[in-house]
Amino acid sequence: MPQSFEDFKLNPQILNAIADAGFTKPTPIQQKAIAPILSGQDIMGVAQTGTGKTAAFVLPILMKLKYAQGVDARALIISPTRELGMQIEENIKTFAKYTDLRTVVLYGGLGPKTQIAELKKGVDIIVSTPGRFLDLYLAGNINTQYIKFLVMDEADKMMDMGFIGSIHRILEVVPRKRQNLLFSATMSELVHKISGDFLKHPTIVEVAPQATPPVTVSQEVYKVPNLKTKLNLLQHLLKDVEDFTRLIVFCKTKVVADNICHYLQRRYGVDEVKVIHANKGQNTRINSINAFKEGGLRILVATDVASRGLDVTDVSHVINFDVPIIIEDYVHRIGRTGRALQTGSAITFSTPGDEFYLEKIEKLIRQKITVKEIPEGVFVDDTGYDERQAIAKEIDLQKRKEDPDFKGAFHEKKLKNIGNAKVVKPGDRPNPKSKVARGKEIKSGGGFKKKGIKFDKKKK
Repeated sequence: MPQSFEDFKLNPQILNAIADAGFTKPTPIQQKAIAPILSGQDIMGVAQTGTGKTAAFVLPILMKLKYAQGVDARALIISPTRELGMQIEENIKTFAKYTDLRTVVLYGGLGPKTQIAELKKGVDIIVSTPGRFLDLYLAGNINTQYIKFLVMDEADKMMDMGFIGSIHRILEVVPRKRQNLLFSATMSELVHKISGDFLKHPTIVEVAPQATPPVTVSQEVYKVPNLKTKLNLLQHLLKDVEDFTRLIVFCKTKVVADNICHYLQRRYGVDEVKVIHANKGQNTRINSINAFKEGGLRILVATDVASRGLDVTDVSHVINFDVPIIIEDYVHRIGRTGRALQTGSAITFSTPGDEFYLEKIEKLIRQKITVKEIPEGVFVDDTGYDERQAIAKEIDLQKRKEDPDFKGAFHEKKLKNIGNAKVVKPGDRPNPKSKVARGKEIKSGGGFKKKGIKFDKKKK
């Protein structure tokens, strides 16, 4: 097993860039993946986030491309999100600083003119989201005939986001003779399916069982009854400014993320807290992420748009304000802390309506998450009627997922129509002109007090 980057026989320019970046020893995924990629094999890599897998495919690609050549790209890296694409581009620039290799990152949310201009200057490596790549290809701005390397990063997220159709279209427009690299933290059925279409006799590189959280991250869960108690608990935890130095708060929806951000900004100031989600403009998202990386922000509130591609080495805590419904996202969320062999902490708030997903997460990661008692001093609010109803409906929905025959308190009542009968609800007065069962009274949930009501037959 290679113990240093020199063992891979990388060229001096790349080795000097690695040294400048402060890396001295390859991580396990790099030890297992770099040599087979250099030898030209297709790779299926399974590794949790924060393990250095980006460098595991970037370094050998840089080594094989060697220097700038022509105008058209020779390597294409597909990323599910713009944030991850920008992170990959940063890695490439870091390791290619002593070469003349050219990289362009493509993503939506911005007008394409600048990106098209960059492509026309000449490019060796394209990093792109699937949609923007296809848009520019179909408009005639990308020539794919020289592509020798095709990388699909975070394949599981790509499938979750519904990109399988776009991926198949991309596979149709790139040369058949190429080297393929697929990396994923989890291996869902869709990932297996796309890997069958994408890879040819791949070498499987797995540094830990799939969906295994980083060992450097401690995991805890607080069982809370409602939203107000979540807010009270969050405020209590954030009082510890020495321990909670830099944290990401993950929310299930954009509305909740905005509300949590405003709640925290009122307490800690606008400059201490920012929010990123899909409705935020691209420049706003980039500025918020950069401020968080540079230490200007203490708290970043986010939806799962940031659970991939956000590489900040000193995030002290990840707080799951909501339990994710896509259970694989739990692994990626908590992977934002404990990166680069540092320690981190992941804290989850779970209401009774989240128990179903929490159990599935524990099965996925094959671990029990430590349950913590709500600290003294945290006021536990009563659950209001509307929230109780919402939680009860969610529990009913979960039970029906497990058992389609389950009939809970909120199942839809299927009313049977008898012939041409109109079902009369309690309190309704019958309309003798309506189409009803001839000579019969149809009851629903109680019927009429007086019996024997008959309606005339429709006149011909």
